[in-house]
Amino acid sequence: MAKVELKQPVVAEIAEAVNGAKAAVLVNYLGLTVEQDTALRKELREAGVAYKVYKNTMMHRAFEGTDFAQLDPHLEGPNALAVSKEDPIVAEKILAKYAKQYKCFNMVAGIIEGGYADEAKLTEMANIPSREVLLGRLFGSMQSPIANFARVVKQIAENGGESAAAPAEEAPAAEAPAAE
Repeated sequence: MAKVELKQPVVAEIAEAVNGAKAAVLVNYLGLTVEQDTALRKELREAGVAYKVYKNTMMHRAFEGTDFAQLDPHLEGPNALAVSKEDPIVAEKILAKYAKQYKCFNMVAGIIEGGYADEAKLTEMANIPSREVLLGRLFGSMQSPIANFARVVKQIAENGGESAAAPAEEAPAAEAPAAE
């Protein structure tokens, strides 16, 4: 069997992995120990992210004619590819955590929902709170005025319908004639 025929299934595997992916990130993993790499792979797998080391020439061929071709300038040296088809940010969050822990490990570049992102942008995106946290903050900020209004209504009801401000207004008026 010719070498080209042996490489075609690998190229097809990479093309299938990035087809429909919301995010793909190239990482330089050189220097990680086996234990560190195993922990990284486990965490990525649990988050639904495919992570694999491929030859750069194979990735170059698989990326041809796609948005992922923007990664071609970075295909030199040892690279691994992390691909997420579900959440566009989950891979960056995990990879950024490992990049902070281990100085030898770093994100090189990525394609997030069709757009190119360099290492700085990937790190910035990794610091964005999760969707659940952002929704919680949104609902919390929406709930705050409603809760304050409910407290005021409850206080008015407890005071028998009288406004707490009315007695305060009457007191200065009673003192004014006495001062004259």
